[in-house]
Amino acid sequence: MAIIVNLDVMLAKRKMMLTELSHRVDITMANLSILKKGKAKAIRFSTLEAICKELQCQPGDILEFRDEPMEE
Repeated sequence: MAIIVNLDVMLAKRKMMLTELSHRVDITMANLSILKKGKAKAIRFSTLEAICKELQCQPGDILEFRDEPMEE
């Protein structure tokens, strides 16, 4: 996938757990986990806005485009 989700990086920078973010933005743990693992097919702007607002970051801090495939 060419779009990389750096949600775990931002959570670490803000010293916040996924469960705390889930409660603060009212998004299920399952949906946040899917997003964090890069398994999501789409994200609503309202969801991205809520996450960015809570983590005090820009969408580009969470989503990144890479032209080459990432090694696992």
